[in-house]
Amino acid sequence: MTRILADLSEEDVQWLDAQAAAQGTSRAQLLRDAVAAFRADASKQGIEKYFGIWRDRREVGDPVAWQRRERASWTRPWDPDYWDVRKEFPDLFDADDDREAERYRKKDAS
Repeated sequence: MTRILADLSEEDVQWLDAQAAAQGTSRAQLLRDAVAAFRADASKQGIEKYFGIWRDRREVGDPVAWQRRERASWTRPWDPDYWDVRKEFPDLFDADDDREAERYRKKDAS
């Protein structure tokens, strides 16, 4: 095993020492683990690199429901599926949107 010399700020060294103490390991082992994790991540390509990056996010609740709601928020009154989306997510739209959708519906009908 090769030894290296690295300069870290005092704040980073204190944080590293606290992490080592909390995990019951050495500072050197934490650094070895960090380099191994970095190498494993850096070797991933394409979709593999990003697949599952949201798996630990808890603030969004159900990720599929969150994604559906986000996409629904992009719906505009002139979109053909406006009324279907509005029915599913009524709080994303208001009376002005409905009036605009009706205007476009009438325009398309003529």
